[in-house]
Amino acid sequence: MIADRVAALGWCSIVEELDAVGCALTETVLGQDECRAVADLYDDDARFRSTIDMARYRFGEGQYRYFAHPLPDVVAELRAAFWPHLVPVARDWAGRLGRPAPWPDDLDEWLERCHAAGQTRPTPLLLRYGPGDWNALHRDLYGELVFPLQVVLALDEPGIDHTGGEFVVVEQRPRAQSRATVTVVGQGRALVFTTSERPVRSARGWSAAPMRHGVSVVRRGRRRALGLVFHDAA
Repeated sequence: MIADRVAALGWCSIVEELDAVGCALTETVLGQDECRAVADLYDDDARFRSTIDMARYRFGEGQYRYFAHPLPDVVAELRAAFWPHLVPVARDWAGRLGRPAPWPDDLDEWLERCHAAGQTRPTPLLLRYGPGDWNALHRDLYGELVFPLQVVLALDEPGIDHTGGEFVVVEQRPRAQSRATVTVVGQGRALVFTTSERPVRSARGWSAAPMRHGVSVVRRGRRRALGLVFHDAA
């Protein structure tokens, strides 16, 4: 089961990496056939609520599609599987920053709170890039209720299906130059990363460092990915 695979990931190391740089690569979560099946959903129009052409909105180049309700089983299972492992990190970070930690143990309860606040549109998405495509640095904030971590799973194999298209996270450090972390995400592996900001040590204790993420230029081939955001959109 997907939940068992996610539970078996090296969560101690993942949390250490999140604390160090704001993103952490996991071992394989989905097999090759599973990746292909998820990627093939892209052409099923009935699965999606909207399609975004990144060039039109100056978000970069390429395209992504937001899933509609109900989510495909594998997408819903993945989001539910990651949730219990990410909630403790989110609560710990909120505590360091002296902020509320409104995230319950149960994902459905959290999504109900999002819906009660007017954030009713599902946010898991499929992304598709071709040669020359890229994604500008951004943050996925869709309303007042935000979960501070999210996950992207690579559906194609770097170096075989495409070159370029590395995942980029940029941290704006307090009173210092920004720092970039670049990750090559292998097929079926997940990258856990910061949604908007994370706690960093400062002279006065802890400060919130703003973070943005994006994708470098795809040089060759096709790069597809599944994004898991844990708050719904207004």
